[in-house]
Amino acid sequence: MSRDDSKLSRRGFLLGGLSAACSLSAVGGLGPLQRLARAAEGLKAEDRYYIFCYFNGGWDILLGLDPRDPSNFHAENLQNTLIYPGYEMLEVTDGQLVQNSGITFGPAIGNLATHADKLTLVRGMSMDTLTHAAGMRRFLTGKPPSGLQARGSSAATWLASLLGEGEPVPNLAVRVESYNESLPSYASGLSVNSVGDLIRALQASGTQITAIERQQIDEILSQQTHCPGALVSPFMQNTEVARRRAQEMVSKQLDTLFNFMDDEWAPLRETYGIENANQAQSSPQAQAALAAQAIKGGVSRVVSIEVTRGLDTHYDDWLDEQPELQMAGFDVVSSLLSDLANSQYKGTSDSWLDHTTIIGFSEFSRTALLNPFDGRDHSLTNACFLAGAGIKGGQVIGRSSNVGMMPVPLNLVTGADDPGGEIVRPEHIIQALYHDIGVYDDPADLRVDPLMPMLSKA
Repeated sequence: MSRDDSKLSRRGFLLGGLSAACSLSAVGGLGPLQRLARAAEGLKAEDRYYIFCYFNGGWDILLGLDPRDPSNFHAENLQNTLIYPGYEMLEVTDGQLVQNSGITFGPAIGNLATHADKLTLVRGMSMDTLTHAAGMRRFLTGKPPSGLQARGSSAATWLASLLGEGEPVPNLAVRVESYNESLPSYASGLSVNSVGDLIRALQASGTQITAIERQQIDEILSQQTHCPGALVSPFMQNTEVARRRAQEMVSKQLDTLFNFMDDEWAPLRETYGIENANQAQSSPQAQAALAAQAIKGGVSRVVSIEVTRGLDTHYDDWLDEQPELQMAGFDVVSSLLSDLANSQYKGTSDSWLDHTTIIGFSEFSRTALLNPFDGRDHSLTNACFLAGAGIKGGQVIGRSSNVGMMPVPLNLVTGADDPGGEIVRPEHIIQALYHDIGVYDDPADLRVDPLMPMLSKA
């Protein structure tokens, strides 16, 4: 057996171990898994896919998702508003607000504005933290971390567990953290840092053994799982399932979907602006192309990607890097939306975007006022955007105040301002995603109601 083959076997062994650990842990407390089983019974998402797009570093929502009119919010009016957009200071945009489909965006929104009719913007959201790791993990799980430690499973993991194990890699996480707490092991995110990492996970090992030798080894391993001791061992049974799934995965040659520099993928490279082999690996463009290919190629149901990083602009790098990096990230998501919208869904009249939900988020936003270094610090107030399957497009839900950009409470059913309502938090967004596919009994234990107006069928 080659060295690569032994790695594959160990991977299958570990996957089986995770499954067994999940099964054993269930003996002591079946609550989450029982709720998961009940939730899956009424699931309405056999044809639903998800892509989470992470803007790493804390975006400035004044520049993109929650702008202000500079004719009313300017240096001479700071005492009244405590908000200074500073658009005239920017070095890489014209500083002009962008309007499309009745939505006003900041000057760094880039090409994403062309998809305004497909977007729901959620403004006035609170993250309850000023810490990068805590904010990121709060959005990924819908739960406040314990210190910096994530609590509960990622929303991506929950969705993968609800959608089932039909795909080779139900949950794929590219440069984004993923967590699994007591859910089936198949729903755990396969974490990779580049396209090359995924290709190596999917392709055959290049072993030199003959087909007969492989068949004999397969029969021996299969026979072992039918021994009396193995039949009552969840560990052994899950190991065998993992081994067979790994065999099936590599036999399908799914790695060819991600060889972006091959001639057949020239149109894909043009769609995402992939210009060379280096960009075809871990760039945001490559990650977005990977997400689309994984979804359309039957590899994954849920994919998480990092569409930009470096947004932590406390100093005068805010003048150029913040708008430039935000715009690049929004442009990547725009390319992803265009690709999915222009791709036919499984021989139907639908597009892949009709069946794929896109979620764009960052760990928090930046302050409404510039600091003495011409940068912006961390702010509790945030925003996010959603598009695609199940999402009502062309709308804004919620708002931040016109004094200091504080979150304004709203009615979770209507979306209207409501002094007696709630401040929107990530868990309201995630709960709505579950409700959209028929999961109503809160298996993830988020303990909040969903933000219903964001859904097209609300």
